[in-house]
Amino acid sequence: MKSITQFVLFTLAVFLLSHNSWATSVVRFGGDDVIYINGTVITMDPARPYAEAFAVTNGRFSAIGTNAEIRRMAKPSTKIIDLKGMTVTPGFNDTHLHPSGVYDENSPYYVPWLGPEKVHNMDELIAVLKAKADKTPPGQLVRGVRYQDTKLGRHPTRYDLDKVSTEHPISISHSSGHITVVNSYILKASGITKDTQDPPGGSLGRDPDGTPNGIIEESASRLLRGMGNGSEPRIPFDAQVEGYLECFRNYARVGITSIGIAGGSPQSFRLYDAVRAAGAPIRMAFMFSESNVPSLKAAGIKSGFGDDHLRITSIKVFHGNSLSGRTCWLSEPYSDRADYYGIPPARSQERLDSAFQAMHDAGFQTATHSNGDREIDMVLTAIEHAQAKNPRPDARHRIEHASIITLPLLERARKAGVILVFHSYMWEHGDKLASYGEKRLQMTHAFRTAIDMGISVAGHSDATVSAANPMLRIQDMVTRKGENGIVYGGNQRVTVEEAIKVWTIDGAYTTFEEKEKGSITPGKLADFVVLRKDPRKVSPDAIKDIIIDATYVGGNKVWQAPKDMLNAIHNFVPGIDFGDGDEEENLNHVHEVIY
Repeated sequence: MKSITQFVLFTLAVFLLSHNSWATSVVRFGGDDVIYINGTVITMDPARPYAEAFAVTNGRFSAIGTNAEIRRMAKPSTKIIDLKGMTVTPGFNDTHLHPSGVYDENSPYYVPWLGPEKVHNMDELIAVLKAKADKTPPGQLVRGVRYQDTKLGRHPTRYDLDKVSTEHPISISHSSGHITVVNSYILKASGITKDTQDPPGGSLGRDPDGTPNGIIEESASRLLRGMGNGSEPRIPFDAQVEGYLECFRNYARVGITSIGIAGGSPQSFRLYDAVRAAGAPIRMAFMFSESNVPSLKAAGIKSGFGDDHLRITSIKVFHGNSLSGRTCWLSEPYSDRADYYGIPPARSQERLDSAFQAMHDAGFQTATHSNGDREIDMVLTAIEHAQAKNPRPDARHRIEHASIITLPLLERARKAGVILVFHSYMWEHGDKLASYGEKRLQMTHAFRTAIDMGISVAGHSDATVSAANPMLRIQDMVTRKGENGIVYGGNQRVTVEEAIKVWTIDGAYTTFEEKEKGSITPGKLADFVVLRKDPRKVSPDAIKDIIIDATYVGGNKVWQAPKDMLNAIHNFVPGIDFGDGDEEENLNHVHEVIY
C-alpha cells in the first residue's frame, strides 16, 4: 500500500465485499399494505402524471389511480390513510450537499454560525466569536462559519479577528466555503508575510502596502499553519454519529429523502455507514474525493457499489473556484473589476485530461465542481477527450454548479451527455452576483435554457452554502428572486412542475437510479412527501412557506409535522462545516494525483 489512506480503504473494501449482504440487500420498511386516498398526487411519471390515490406494499409503490380504483384493492388488513386533499410529490433529492454534525450551542463541538440568521454586523460577529474564545483554552482554535460579506458590508480581516483574541488562532469561513479569514496569530504561525507569493489557484488578500490582511482565497489556505494546540476538541465517534443523525432528521423535516454527499474519504464513508446503521432517515449517495481514485481502483470499488440506503456513486473532482465568493475564472472580466477574471484553476488542461481519462477508463462517473465559463470549458474538453479515446455510452459525467455558462458550452454538454447540476440560490446569494453583470446573469444557473435544449439537469442546495430546503430551492427556480425582492436572470425561470421534476426524478437520474426512485410509479421505492398546500396554486413567493406535513422513505414515516404547526421550517444547519467543494478533504486537488 502506498499510503495509510489506501490501506484503510482497502481494508474497508475487503470488509464490505466480505459482507455481501450489505452490498446487495434492499432495506424494507412496512410489510403491510397501506393505501393513501383523497390526495392531489403529482407522480412525475409521464405515463400517469396525476392521481388521487396510491398503494404501498413492502416499502414500494404498488399501484396508483383514482380513489375508487385503489380502494378496490383493499383487504381487511389494509391500512387506509386519508390525505384530506393534501398534495403528494416524490421525495426530494438534494444531489449535492455537505452534511454537518448538528450540536447544541453550549456543546464544545459547536462551531459558531456567522450567517445573517445569527449575525447582522461586524460588531456582532466579533461578539459571537469572543463568546466562543472566552470558553476556549488559549492556543486552541476558534472557528466560525458562513459569514456573508454582502450582508456585513465587507469581508472581515485580521484586524477584526484580532479584536476577538490574540491568544487564540481564529479562522472563519465565507458562505461560499472558498474564502477563509484568519487572525494575526495564524498568519504569524504560518510564516505568511508581504513577501509570501500567491500559490497556483489561490490568492492572499493584502493591504495597500502588500501586507497580508488575513483574507485567504481558494488554495492559498494550504499555506495556513499554527491552528493551535490540538486544534479543536476531538469529537467522539458516537457523538459524531448522533450529530449527523440530527442533521439528517433536519433534512427529513423539509422533505428530503435522498442526498448526494459531495466528496469524502474512507474515514467519512465509515462515519456515514455508521449513521446508516443507526437509522438514518434518508438515502445517501456518496462521492469519494478524487484523491482516493488510485486506492478505489486497487480495491476494485466502482460507481454503484452499495445498497439503496448508502451507495458509492461517483468521484468528486474539483476544477474551478467560487461563484458567490467571486473567485471563479471567466472568459471576460468581472463587471465591477475591469482587470479581474477570477482565479485560474491550479491544473492545466493536460493534467486535467490525464486525470479524467484515468477515471473514465476505470468506469467511474465524475462529478466536477466548476463555476466559471473558462473552468467549464476545460472540464468539457477533458470529458470530450476521454470519450473520444474510449467511448462509454451513458457515462453520465456531471458538472456541479456549472454557474456561468454559454450557449456553445450548453451545446457541448448536450452532445456529450453531461448532466448539469445547477445551483438555485438567488434567495441567499443573488446580491453577490452583481459582479457578473446582467448579460452573464441571463446565463447563470441556466435551467430554462438547458431544459429547452434537452440537457439533463438536477437540483442541489450545496448546503450549507444555501439552505437544504427543497421548497425554498423550488421557489428560487420559479421566481429567481433574492431575499431582497430583486430578480436575477428572470429569463431562466421554470414552472413549478419543472422544478419538482428537477428535484425528484432528475435527481435520481444523476445516480443511475431513475428506475428505482424519483417518481410515484408502481415498483419504485415509496419515497414521498405530503405538502399541506399545492405549490402550483399558491403565490410563487409563498412556495417556501408550504409546510411539509409528512416525509416517507420506503413507506416508513420519518417526519410528521405537528397538527398545530403554522410556519414552515426554513432549514439552515449550523454545526461542523465542510464548505463548498470539500475544502477539508479536497485541498489536494492542486497536487498531482498518480493514477
